[in-house]
Amino acid sequence: MAQQQTAAGRGAAGAAGRNAPGPAARDAVFQVEQRGIEPVPEEERHGSPKDLFWLWFGSNLTFTYVINGALAVAFGLSFWQATAVIVIGGLSFFVISAAGLSGIRTGTATLVVSRAAFGMRGNFPAGVLNWVVSIGYTVVNTVVGTLALEALFAELGLPGGHTARAVALAVTLALTFVVAMWGHATVQFAERWMAYVLAVGFAALLAFLLPGADTSAPGTGPGISAWSLAFVVVLAGPFSYLPMPADYTRYLPRTTSLRSLTWSGALGGLLSSVALGVAGAAAATRTDMSDSVAGAEGLLPGWFQPLFLVLVLGGSVTNSIVTLYSSSLNLQVLGIPWTRARTILISAGVTALGSLGALFLTDFTESLLSFLSLLIIVFAPWGGVFLADMLLRRCTYDTEALHSGGDRAYWYRGGVHLPGVAALAAGILFGALTCDSELWTGPLVAPLGGADLSLLGSVVAGSLYWLLARRTVRPVPAAL
Repeated sequence: MAQQQTAAGRGAAGAAGRNAPGPAARDAVFQVEQRGIEPVPEEERHGSPKDLFWLWFGSNLTFTYVINGALAVAFGLSFWQATAVIVIGGLSFFVISAAGLSGIRTGTATLVVSRAAFGMRGNFPAGVLNWVVSIGYTVVNTVVGTLALEALFAELGLPGGHTARAVALAVTLALTFVVAMWGHATVQFAERWMAYVLAVGFAALLAFLLPGADTSAPGTGPGISAWSLAFVVVLAGPFSYLPMPADYTRYLPRTTSLRSLTWSGALGGLLSSVALGVAGAAAATRTDMSDSVAGAEGLLPGWFQPLFLVLVLGGSVTNSIVTLYSSSLNLQVLGIPWTRARTILISAGVTALGSLGALFLTDFTESLLSFLSLLIIVFAPWGGVFLADMLLRRCTYDTEALHSGGDRAYWYRGGVHLPGVAALAAGILFGALTCDSELWTGPLVAPLGGADLSLLGSVVAGSLYWLLARRTVRPVPAAL
């Protein structure tokens, strides 16, 4: 078998060579990145794990986490109960960050590595689903940033209406697209420097929102439905990153350790997501947060309100940059025969259309809650299969075979790895049966007392994959 003949990371040219850049390719700030999903050779590797701290810290300084914390309280949890859920959600970044080891081992994107779990063809449906949901999350953040910028226009006395909203959308999209188009090095650079500014601003926001929060216990404890919905909403953000971590570790030197990789990235995501989630929970105990931007703004001193709107815009952009960049790699995985810099045009166009619909055709708050509740049906089981496969292989892969068709290690039978596809389908089915969303309520929700157990789709899918694949999936032996 090719899997037993090829050491991880050796000779990865394969089918990806059709879009491979020339030998002068560099990953440089403010230069369009030439590489896409083809493996990054060792001589082009650079950076250190601390870069991941700033990437995950900056990209998660987004107002979406304030909304999530507020929703946890709106479901019926007290401030401290919501805080506990938010902290657990933040701890999930340790798993997300550790999954980036696959990028160091292979030099390629996460959704290329997942071909090992699902097969070269079996990976296609999962890739489509992940692209759709990642674009959905980009739309969510784009809309939040647009509404903040529109409110800032009003603060400055500029004319409002549909024209102002359209201009705000165009500015938000442009800020996101330009950085994501430049690519990996510019994304990391922008996340670091925007994090410096946003961290100061959001620290001030936390200082304004925390005092006066109602920290007393509710008269009646929340039921299982409230707890489960809070976990779904809070964990939806971290889970949405599962198809992305290798995208940002593939340039790191192969000698980067799992410990340093995991701690650097996890602390970044944990600190920002927990701080902003707690701010949202505190605000929700003090005022109506059904319109979260307006609700939080009303708790702030007048001089800080324009700065707050700038923070919301900046945080939305930092998060959208990461998801939009990864979506361009995702399209290459799906077989779009374009360079990364060109595929991002497709993602940007769909994001623009989705944002227009969310801003002008639907109620955004209701759409956000429905989206967060449903995306876990896809991300949770996909993540369960991917992580189970990574553990079975001890994160070792035949890198060349990940980019090759034919009769290679990850072709399996007809290009489909049945254990992976079956486990994913089972996890999605379980999530659909137990999901409680505005758009869909599974038939098992009522018998379960109103609980939304769609998160457990990851456990169902991961466990089933382990049972089906444990005798056939093996680590790639090291080179002799």
